[in-house]
This record gives sequence, C-alpha cells and structure tokens, in this order.
Amino acid sequence: MFRIVFLKGSLLLLLTIISSCSRRNESAGVPYYNTPDFTPQFFSLASEADQKINHSIAPFAFTDQHGKKITEKDIEGKIHIANFIFTSCGSICPLMTRHLKLVQSAFLDNPDVVILSYSVTPWIDSIGRLKEFADNQGIHSNNWHLLTGDKGEIYTLARKSYFAEEDLGFTRDSTEFLHTEHIILVDKKKRIRGIYNGTLQLDIEQMIKDINCLLKSGPQK
Repeated sequence: MFRIVFLKGSLLLLLTIISSCSRRNESAGVPYYNTPDFTPQFFSLASEADQKINHSIAPFAFTDQHGKKITEKDIEGKIHIANFIFTSCGSICPLMTRHLKLVQSAFLDNPDVVILSYSVTPWIDSIGRLKEFADNQGIHSNNWHLLTGDKGEIYTLARKSYFAEEDLGFTRDSTEFLHTEHIILVDKKKRIRGIYNGTLQLDIEQMIKDINCLLKSGPQK
C-alpha cells in the first residue's frame, strides 16, 4: 500500500514539474544567463532582456575539421550550441558527441542552428585528426564544426565567455586543464540561454525543445 501511494506521489510530482516547464516556456520563454553562477533570468519582453543582459560570446577565430576558418561572423544571427572535447577522450566526450547527434538529426536542414565543438587539446587535435574523429563519429552536418586553434584563446573563450565550468572555473587560466560535460546554448544575439549536462539524454531532449522555442520566438529574441 505504501509503495502504491509513493509511486502515485512520484508521478504527481513529475506531472507537476512537466506542467511547470510547459508554463515556463509559454509565459517567459527560455531563460537568460548573464553570470558564471548560472542564475536564470526571465523577461516577458525582448526589449527588457536587451537592456539587462550585457554578457555575450566574445569574438573568436579557429579552424574546423575541413580546414575552414570559423569566426563569430559565422554564427551571426544564428543559434549555436557549444561544447568542449578532445579526440582521445575515452570518458564523457564520446557520450556527449552521440547525444549531440540527436541535435544534428533534429536540425540537419536548418542553417540557423550551428554546433561548435572546441578541442581542449588543440596541440594534439590537428585538422586531420578532427576530420578523422568526425568521420568515425558520424558527424556529417555542414553546420557542426570541430574547432582547433590556440589553447589559451580556446580556454579563455570557454571560461570567460561560455562559462563552461560555471563560476568555479571562471578564474582559472590555460594552465589548468579544461574538462566539462556542459553543453551551452547561445541565441542569435550570442547570449547564453541554457546549460545542459551533455551526458544525459533527457538534458539534450530539453535543449532541443529550447532551441525550437528560440526558433519560434523570431529574430527579436
């Protein structure tokens, strides 16, 4: 009897959470994140967010697995997802990549959704090595770029712009190795709109929903 009551209570809690998430998306949209502690901020008007959100992804220039130079101009006016990997990683990186393939499939024909996977061992991950990794992992979207370049620039961008390690990593420099399961969602104005655990498929599924919400919200968001 206790087990039945417990299960009913758990189901009710789950339905409440789902309902709450639905109401959140309908009334306030996807949250904004302006600081590395990832405190969510909600705004009913895009103009209010424009006034109060001052953090955005800094300019960058790196090279992808095809030898193409990728800069912030390539994500101008687009939604992009960022994560940080290395090709010799045998733990979380392959799992994150498999999960990101769900995003690749969901938005394969949409040029307004871009995935940027930055190498945290760029001195090892050459263009050729990234290309081999992409082929082995089934990465075939023209909008998924595996990036290599200067280590210091990648680490600074990860920690200062993407808040990849949240506030704990914000003050670290490139001498401290960067390894995180976080995947960051960034809107068309280069503002952070979500942080997800890339090893959890449920988080990825929520991110896909949030991307669709941003796409539906129009260019002003």
